[in-house]
Amino acid sequence: MFSIFRLKKSKNYTIINNYATRLASLILFDKREKEGIEMIEMILPDGSKRQLENPMTVVEFAKSIGSSLGKATVGAVIDGVQVDPSYVIDKSGEIEIITNTSEKGIEIIRHSAAHIMAQAVQRLFPNTKVTIGPVVENGFFYDFDPERPFTEEDLAKIEEEMKKIVKENYPFERSEMSAEEAKKFFAEKGETYKVEIIDDLGVDKVSIYKQGEFIDLCRGTHVPSTGYLKAFKLMSTAGAYWRGDSKNKMLQRIYGVAFASKKELDEYLTMMEEAERRDHRKLGKQLNLFFLDEHGPGFPFFMPKGVELFNKLQEIWRVEHKKRGYQEIKTPIMLDKELWEISGHWFNYRENMYTSTIDEKEYAIKPMNCPGSIIAYKNNLHSYKDLPLKYGEMGLVHRHEFSGALHGLMRVRAFTQDDAHVFCTKEQIEEQIIEIIDLYDKFYTLFGFEYHIELSTKPDKAIGSDEIWEMAEANLKSALEHKGIDYKLNPGDGAFYGPKIDFKMKDSIGRIWQCGTIQLDFNLPQRFEMSYIGADGEKHEPVMIHRAMYGSLERFLGILIEHYAGAFPTWLAPVQARILTISDEQVPFAKEVFEKLQNAGIRVELDTRVEKIGYKIREANGDQKIPVQLIIGKNEVANNEVNMRRFGSQESKNVSVDEILNILVEESKVPFKK
Repeated sequence: MFSIFRLKKSKNYTIINNYATRLASLILFDKREKEGIEMIEMILPDGSKRQLENPMTVVEFAKSIGSSLGKATVGAVIDGVQVDPSYVIDKSGEIEIITNTSEKGIEIIRHSAAHIMAQAVQRLFPNTKVTIGPVVENGFFYDFDPERPFTEEDLAKIEEEMKKIVKENYPFERSEMSAEEAKKFFAEKGETYKVEIIDDLGVDKVSIYKQGEFIDLCRGTHVPSTGYLKAFKLMSTAGAYWRGDSKNKMLQRIYGVAFASKKELDEYLTMMEEAERRDHRKLGKQLNLFFLDEHGPGFPFFMPKGVELFNKLQEIWRVEHKKRGYQEIKTPIMLDKELWEISGHWFNYRENMYTSTIDEKEYAIKPMNCPGSIIAYKNNLHSYKDLPLKYGEMGLVHRHEFSGALHGLMRVRAFTQDDAHVFCTKEQIEEQIIEIIDLYDKFYTLFGFEYHIELSTKPDKAIGSDEIWEMAEANLKSALEHKGIDYKLNPGDGAFYGPKIDFKMKDSIGRIWQCGTIQLDFNLPQRFEMSYIGADGEKHEPVMIHRAMYGSLERFLGILIEHYAGAFPTWLAPVQARILTISDEQVPFAKEVFEKLQNAGIRVELDTRVEKIGYKIREANGDQKIPVQLIIGKNEVANNEVNMRRFGSQESKNVSVDEILNILVEESKVPFKK
């Protein structure tokens, strides 16, 4: 029977091999049962079971299933606990193999890369103290306390040393120490930050990892050895306070990226180069859309063309929301402390709020629009016949962000939220959630975004009972399942007052952005004593759905600038067409065309400068990325025509003035696909 395992691969090999393995396991199990030896039984995610005669490591177990699986294994989850590839399986349980291409596997690769970087740093700069090195999106970082700040040249040296460590192929070896032993060990090494971490952990034992001469405090998990890492690159360095507290010492943070393969790394680096070309801050200046000034860090200034974009987004928002029964309101930018205490923001969000004292009373500039919308609801009595009641607001909010976190339009201190709040009965929840999902889908499809959905559940810092949270989470799950939408569960990332659905959009170069959110709230209606009169004549508590589609209009604009690389479609572009004259003789006719287009609602510019037409075209078709250029020379005037050229094209054609008017009017329509 065992000769089956020596068969060469064929189309039936896998079937035969699996059958043989199961048969061998049954024979082995029967033998051990007769001898009174307890088998180790591991249950795989698909429900299948494998019998082990003797203890073996995770990697050995994976290899017993298939050699390719063994090579790809970087860890496992056994009975809900993530373990290293070297972990010895010595008792029955449930097992999930973690491969290098899975989400968990990529995290393990990046975590291991952080350890290798720390080892390289301490080889090159022996007096550097290490702190923590977590995984972040696309990569990792490690915070160091060096004798001097790292330079760009240092990064190159560190990366080369990392490559040497990879070649040396040290195994990641796990061991345990008592907390006291570990504190003594790291104190003798001068690693005071590690001692502080152990003190804060408050545990009796800690896990230690060793690769070569480098030893670090870590809970795991790691790849089998340093030689496993082939695709990584150090990206940048920045200052970072120890534990994010400005009262603590400023450390040096090194960022890096790591992937399972060189192909993935190369693709990422290419994407980053493209992202640099599309940087909304550069394009914002180039296209004269917005700017930032030292007199207002985090408070963007929008120029006329930027305002055109801003207004267009608001315009289509208003049209589509009005169709669905939303009523627009406007609430005060500043409200007193008592309101924010009732809402919970004062206790859960105080560090991000701007405050002021007026007439000996403390006020806060709103960081969110929700309480204002609640006050608007409470201004009138409502019956069940009024519900769902939908209020929308383009509300300007302010949140204090650390200066180091500010980034163009992506992270600001003042921004406009396209907030809307739906007040409804419990029976109406699912219907309303589905309607909102459909609306978001309509808009994101318009801009050409793909997206996926995440369901975020109760965070550690939350208000309301477990019962209320469970009810809210169940309602959101039900709506998603009713729509047949696949979603990712994101435990502990809900708002402090309720669970939420987050929409993660993919742009034209594959980056993921979070914009839209739907939050279900049973807590604030209770805290604010909101009510409606039901069909039974009694008071009932409404349910509150918080939702924002753009999220922040400023951030959404930044995303759109980068998504389109500044070359907006005609319907959205702040300047849809520019008229270019060859000489002064064409100026009177050009002005007539300009007025005709402008009167038809076309966003048009007129360029009558005494410049060569080639220069004017290059500027309009290149730097300014204007969708349509209309060139007027002697022949065009004679024939009542314009020479039309599209952005990015060298081709042109002559069309009549009436024809170009019709073309531009048609292309100005918002091309909703749904």
